[in-house]
Formats: sequence, structure tokens, C-alpha cells
Amino acid sequence: MDIGLDNRSETGGGGKPAAARADGDARSPVMNAIVPPRRPGRWIAVALLAIFALQMLHTVAVNENFHWGVFWKYLFADQVLRGVMWTLILTVAAMAVAVSVAITLVIMRDSDNWVLRNLAWVWVWFFRGTPAYTQLLFWGLFSVLFPVLSLSIPFGPTVISVETKWIVTPAIAAILGLGFNESAYLAEIFRAGFRAVDRGQTEAALALGMTKPRIWLRVLMPQAMRTILPPTGNETIGMLKLTSLVLAVPFTLDLMFATSAIANRIYLPVPLLMVAAFWYLSITSILMVGQFWLERHFGKGHDAPITRGLA
Repeated sequence: MDIGLDNRSETGGGGKPAAARADGDARSPVMNAIVPPRRPGRWIAVALLAIFALQMLHTVAVNENFHWGVFWKYLFADQVLRGVMWTLILTVAAMAVAVSVAITLVIMRDSDNWVLRNLAWVWVWFFRGTPAYTQLLFWGLFSVLFPVLSLSIPFGPTVISVETKWIVTPAIAAILGLGFNESAYLAEIFRAGFRAVDRGQTEAALALGMTKPRIWLRVLMPQAMRTILPPTGNETIGMLKLTSLVLAVPFTLDLMFATSAIANRIYLPVPLLMVAAFWYLSITSILMVGQFWLERHFGKGHDAPITRGLA
């Protein structure tokens, strides 16, 4: 037994001396080498798409109907930059309202009180079932429907009253309209994210004596963020574009209104539409980069490529 093993170690598995095999390795083919398949169709498709894209860019660049001079003239105009600033303010403020209301709705839906559960369901039903433009129109007419806001003793005298127009300004109306509409969608996203966390996590935390608020903050929230972040990032980008509807309030400081006002003044809508599109694309690109890093942070140890090699 020992002699056979020694012979194999000296001669190698193929019966040749080890030195002879070492000399012949450079000339002999490597067995079991992974050779990637050739995909000529992929490179042909890439070449065709590149040619098509270059042709389209050239066509747009030399087309005088786009009025590129007007585009560059108003791209960084003060009125446009002010519109960009207000669009960002509306987006951030409306998302802050939406997130706060959505978390409250999720807690209400998870409550043992059937009244709170049904109230949360009615909120989601109403704001998901009506168009955002209709809701913004309502908030724009709020001061007409309720000219005075008052605090009074039930069936008694009024303690304090104030005109609605001083509280529900166009900016506040736009933020509330956008935020309440978005809260219905975020509530369902958050609820799905929290339900994705195993129920045993909550039971274990209760067994350890943790309070419900502490369970929400220390157990459910960190684990649900991995599921919640991607759709919430998409909703934030959608909110940025949804601010173009605040003219219904009417709010006249956002980017879309600024570019439309300039276009109506110079009778050239196309270059001003491209100005608005440029800024929306720029802000959206920044938001997408931020979303990528947040997803990467909260997805540590979980994320894995599932489509690599399929294309």
C-alpha cells in the first residue's frame, strides 16, 4: 500500500515522472478551463444602438427649431433658479409631511383599537382614490370654503378666530396637498416593509421586556429600511415631478410655472420645456445617487446580484 502511494506521488496521476509533466504543462492544453461564450449579437446590438443614438443627437443638435441659444440663455436665469429652489423646498417639505403621516397611519393600522384602524383605512382609501390635481384644487379653494378658522367651546362662544388665508397660504396648501396625497402611498409601502420583518422579532423583543416604541425604533425600523427604501426613493422622485401640478393651488413660484411664464412671454415653449427637463433630470440624478448609497448602507449582508449573467 505505501509503495503504491509513493510511486504515484513521484510519477504523477498519469504515470509520467513529475519533472516530465512540469516540462510538458506549458505545451499541453489546460483541462476544465472556463471559456466564456461568444455573443456576437450583443456587440452588433450595441453598435446599432450607438449609431442610432449618435444620429439622434446630431439631428437634435443641428435642428434650429429647438432654439439652443434661447435654451442656454435661460438655463441659469434668476427666475428659473428661483423655481428650482422652490421645487426642492416643496419636495422636501411635502415628503416630510408624507413620511410623518404615513408612520402614524401604520401605527394606527397596527393598533388594537378598531376605530383607529378604520380611520387609517379610510384615509388611505380616500387619498389613493382621488387624483392629486383634484386634491390640490381643493386645498386651493380651502380659504373660500372655510373663510374663518375658529376655536370655540362646543355649543358656546368662540374663543379665538383667524382668517384662513393667513394660515393656509398657497405654499402651505401645496405642501399639505402633496404631502397628504403621498402619505397614502407611503403608508402602504411602510406597512409592507414592517410586515416583511419576521413576527418572531417582535415576540422576542416583547419577551425581553422592551416597550412598543422601543421595538419600533430598535427592532422593526432598522430591518424594514432595506425593504422600504427603494420604493420610498421612487416616490420621492415622483414627488419632485408632482410639484409641477401646484399651479392648481395656485402656487406660482415652482420651476414649471417659471419656465411656462417665460415661454408665454417670448412665444417659444420648446426651449423652456427643455430647460425644465434639464433641471428635473439633474435633481433626479442626484436623488438616484443618494438612494443608491442609502440602499447599499441598509442592505449590507443582504443584497446580492440576481440578474448578473442573464443578459
